[in-house]
Amino acid sequence: MLEVRLHGRGGQGLVKAAHIIVKAAVEKGKYATFIPFFGVERKGSPVYGFLRLDDKPIRLKTQVYNPDCLVVFDDTLLEEVEVFEGIKDNAVLLLNTNRMLSELALPAEVATVGLVNATDIALQQLGRNIPNTTLLGAFCRVTGWIDLDIVQKLVAAEFGPENAAACAAGYAATTLVQVR
Repeated sequence: MLEVRLHGRGGQGLVKAAHIIVKAAVEKGKYATFIPFFGVERKGSPVYGFLRLDDKPIRLKTQVYNPDCLVVFDDTLLEEVEVFEGIKDNAVLLLNTNRMLSELALPAEVATVGLVNATDIALQQLGRNIPNTTLLGAFCRVTGWIDLDIVQKLVAAEFGPENAAACAAGYAATTLVQVR
């Protein structure tokens, strides 16, 4: 089972993005679950989500304590919450940032990093700072766990063609780095 913890802020589309990942996995014949966690439910507040993907039914309905992958919708959360708490060895990190890898203090458990300025792409493609569809494309590239074409189709159906274009742009713009 693959476990993902998503960190974002209210209004960035974290929940909708996770639902698209679940739908894409199911469409591919896999199993997936998503459990959102909302603290203070207001725009800009930290929000979390817990996602699981597997080839067999998923019975576990708890938070993800030891993720294989972290998706961070806002790099300011790195200084605000314990993003890296409990991550597994050889973890994957997908980060929405305009910073360089050398500017980030990453724990030794992180093996693969995907960096994308999803905020700028969302502003250019959509005119709004909602990076979720851009990060969906980046997630496809960084993990390889779900298919970009399925995700783009689902994004287009849910949010329209400009969001599908943002998804493709996120895939193309992601810098993938093996840090160990």
